[in-house]
Amino acid sequence: MKGKMNVKRIQLSLFINEKDSEIIESVRKEFNPVQYELIKCHVTLCRDEEMTAIEKVIENLENLRYPTFMIEFGCVQRFSDGKGVLIPGIGNNESFHALRALILRGVINNPVKQEPHITLMHPRNSTCTDNNFSKIEKTKLPDKLEFTKISVIQQEEKSKWNILKSFLLT
Repeated sequence: MKGKMNVKRIQLSLFINEKDSEIIESVRKEFNPVQYELIKCHVTLCRDEEMTAIEKVIENLENLRYPTFMIEFGCVQRFSDGKGVLIPGIGNNESFHALRALILRGVINNPVKQEPHITLMHPRNSTCTDNNFSKIEKTKLPDKLEFTKISVIQQEEKSKWNILKSFLLT
């Protein structure tokens, strides 16, 4: 008899400062309570499939000297056949892409260009209706956020994400 494998996911996230997250979290709590309970609002910096050599990523993070930076955000958008809703990062996001390259150096030398965004409704556990999207569109969400730390997070199976370690940007 084969035992059930415990699936663990590890990612790097840029959590939104508490003072800036209140309105975003209220939207997430109302329209996607499952995801709201699993993880606080954030921008994913590196996805689990990029974390193949976690020891090297941690070494890169420990040696990282990188300033805090801002991301500008645009209007909410639907994605995944309209089931999900996100706030897209706009502009060139050069700091975000440069940070990813430094963290993934020696693991993935040419990382896929990933556009920063904040997920309000995750299609894995919610479905956006036209009515819900209309309400979300009318909400005054932050258009610029500063990021000051990187968090290594882990999820086992489909449980709540846990912060394993955080690294402050300088």
